[in-house]
Amino acid sequence: MTRFALLFWLLASGSALAAEPFARAAIEGGDEIVPGQQVRLTVDVFVPEFFTSPPQFPLFAVPNAMVTLPEERSFNLTQTIDGVQYSGIRRSYAIVPEASGPYTLPDVPIELGYAVDGKPTKATVTMPGISFTVGGNALPNEPVFATHGLTIEQSFDRDPAKLKAGDALSRTITITALDTQAMMIPPVETGSASGLQQYVKPPKIEDGIEIDRETAGRHTETIIYTAATAGTFDIPAVSYRWFDVDSKTEKTATLPDMKVTVGTAAAKEAIAPQLSQEENPSSRPRSIWLMAAIALALAAAVLIVRRLAPRFAAWRSKRQDIKDNSRSHHLHQTMQTIKNGSETEVYAALQAWASELGYRTIADWLARGSSADLKQQIDLLERKLFAAQVGTDIDRAPITKALVRHGTVIDEKKRSALPPLNPITADERSPA
Repeated sequence: MTRFALLFWLLASGSALAAEPFARAAIEGGDEIVPGQQVRLTVDVFVPEFFTSPPQFPLFAVPNAMVTLPEERSFNLTQTIDGVQYSGIRRSYAIVPEASGPYTLPDVPIELGYAVDGKPTKATVTMPGISFTVGGNALPNEPVFATHGLTIEQSFDRDPAKLKAGDALSRTITITALDTQAMMIPPVETGSASGLQQYVKPPKIEDGIEIDRETAGRHTETIIYTAATAGTFDIPAVSYRWFDVDSKTEKTATLPDMKVTVGTAAAKEAIAPQLSQEENPSSRPRSIWLMAAIALALAAAVLIVRRLAPRFAAWRSKRQDIKDNSRSHHLHQTMQTIKNGSETEVYAALQAWASELGYRTIADWLARGSSADLKQQIDLLERKLFAAQVGTDIDRAPITKALVRHGTVIDEKKRSALPPLNPITADERSPA
């Protein structure tokens, strides 16, 4: 019986010792991908027990494709494998292939930190290379923008039929595409309106827009039209070609043309000047000398300001840099983040503060005599963030109190408590 128990313990220990971090990857919606279609690469990273620092997902290059890492929050995962509980973090890349053919993604190293017997350990896992093919039975005749769903809308800031000469008309065109980054949405060809001057503002792009439980990107363009003379003018219609990856068909979204009617600007009544009925001729020289003195004083003031302004600006910038880079300023920012920030922001701020104090990690900082309350709260924070454990919220007061106490110690260390290197006695002789 004892031998059996020992054998079981050795097998269990061997299984636990063999537990190592790993990564896996998958292509979402990999059937009949067409050029220009955004493909999502989902990467899951797992570690035994829990993370001590989150995985660092790097960008990588793929020939004939653009790879980005969208600003989306990561997802926490848990999984039990061979009796070992793993914690995982999921992130997604966006890949847009530009041509038909096979694509092979490289092996990507991902750095992370996890706990081994309660101690933080650095490790690197490899995202396995994965392949997919672009090109199906329903390829478009020529490269066009491909997406799952698209809408195009336009609006005007005023009635185009009630303008006056000199008025400005603002036209806003909005393109929304599902499961697509806004930067990938092509601009609109608006053409030119004969007889109207037009100015196109820089486009506005927005990601992460929620539409019926789906995520979309939005591209917004604003065109300003002005007319110097009265008349009737045409703003041309818009045709926007795109490829629907759901129905595997080419489509065209359109906006109708618009008539613009500009009337004659209303004449404004002029205000007749009122002349003084009595004017003293002897006051003219005095007024001229007074105006000359004021002009001279203004010129002198402008000259002084021009000479002193660069020096003042440099002095002010230097003072601001000193303040922004001071440890007390960093301490104040860290405390504000701990009081009002999310748990992810709190952990990032604590990492930055530990680095500010000269420690490589938060664990190194805690090992140098931190309070038990502070260690307890940071341990709770790490388990919630990296081990996907649900529990009570962290108590921010002990963390803030520890930072205040440590900041005071740092300030006291700035004043040296050592005696002078060469002390002088009262009779100005060095003591024996």
